[in-house]
Amino acid sequence: MDDAPDRRGPLVVAGLTAGAALLVGLLFMGGSTARILSTVGSSVNTPTGARTGGSAGDGSRSAGDGSGGPESGADEVPGSRSDADAGGQVADAAGAAPTLLIVRTGTLTVQVADLDAAVRDGDAAVIRAGGYVSGSSRAADGGSQSAVVTYRIPSAAWVATLGALHGLASKVVSEEIKTDEVSAQVVDLTARIANLRATEAALQAIMARAARISDVLDVQEQLTATRGDIERLVADRAHLEDRAAYGSLAVTYRLPVLPTPTATPLPAKGWDPGDDVARASGKLVRIGQTTTSIGIWLAIVGLPVAIGGLVVLAGAWQVYRLGRWLVRRREAMLPEA
Repeated sequence: MDDAPDRRGPLVVAGLTAGAALLVGLLFMGGSTARILSTVGSSVNTPTGARTGGSAGDGSRSAGDGSGGPESGADEVPGSRSDADAGGQVADAAGAAPTLLIVRTGTLTVQVADLDAAVRDGDAAVIRAGGYVSGSSRAADGGSQSAVVTYRIPSAAWVATLGALHGLASKVVSEEIKTDEVSAQVVDLTARIANLRATEAALQAIMARAARISDVLDVQEQLTATRGDIERLVADRAHLEDRAAYGSLAVTYRLPVLPTPTATPLPAKGWDPGDDVARASGKLVRIGQTTTSIGIWLAIVGLPVAIGGLVVLAGAWQVYRLGRWLVRRREAMLPEA
């Protein structure tokens, strides 16, 4: 009976040792995954001053470097070497001289002798330069007609095409040209895209090595967000590059405004007896015409109305007399009664 506690002691110690080892292993694996995920976003948080160059494909090589393999070693932290390589690529790209990108926009109003011919020649000049018509409209206000055409003109042919449009005008009414230099914005977007691609490669390497489902879901969430950021930045850069490659010019063609004719004042006229005779004769004729019209109306309309009125009055008078006779007769019969 006394030896039973001595036999249970080693068993308890062995169980506690195994549980502690399992707990340490779980903590080590969770800490490693958290440490890997914490190092992935370092390239995204690169200071703006370091993002001065790069290309959209700078991070593609890091995918192969950090993809993992038999020779990588189980204890190596995934993403550390790929992040270093991607950072070196971004730094190398920063040393390249950026291409000058200028966004040109403007408006031009010209006066032309033939509206249809001017619009046709302007479209042809822009198309020959490699541009295209992005929109047009026409309007007519009384005797004034105009057409507004929006052109997209290649940046290299902007000056020559603008000169050709000037040549179509009989008069340049107004002109306004604006330029916006976007080279720094494109370089910054390119560097950010390269950093995000390096982050994407590191996340893919972590995804390949993740053992637990929770770790896979965490990495997949970050990977989806990173890919969304890359697509958005690529679209922004493409938009800027398109605006810089093709300037936008709105040209208004209009015909000359026709002068409004002014009325010539009549010279003052002196006294003329003939005019007085003519006006008096005309007045007399109008009086005669009015009197004749009144007589015609009285003969056609007034006479029947008068006859009808007399008939009505005669009937009323007869009724009145009959009433009076009846009243007198009644008064005469009362005393006899």
